[in-house]
Amino acid sequence: MRNKKEEGAAAVEFALILPVLLLILIGIIEFSLAFNAQLSLNQAAREGARYMAIHNNPGDAAAAAGNAAGRLTPASVTTTFSVTGGGTTCSAGKQVTAITSYTLTTATGFLDAFTGTIVMTGKGTMSCGG
Repeated sequence: MRNKKEEGAAAVEFALILPVLLLILIGIIEFSLAFNAQLSLNQAAREGARYMAIHNNPGDAAAAAGNAAGRLTPASVTTTFSVTGGGTTCSAGKQVTAITSYTLTTATGFLDAFTGTIVMTGKGTMSCGG
């Protein structure tokens, strides 16, 4: 038998804990989307470096990197290349490094209020000459 003083206690406890649970849920969602974007950027950088190492064409390599970026919009991924020893020509014995960058847009906008713009980068390096 319930005591009359305890009626509604569960509802009050739920109302107190609900905001905390929602913050945890939002944090899990935002972190998982950011982690997925980071993995996509690393994959895109690796694909861009591979294409540049084989074909030595920065424009097409940047397009290949953008297309390999998974769920990210290819046009929103920027890719830059650098070759060991300077220059932009990839020749045997050198290494090419591709760096991809992307401005993260959060799903809920919750993180934007605290952090502002989040720019993520990925990096991939390959030996030139295939």
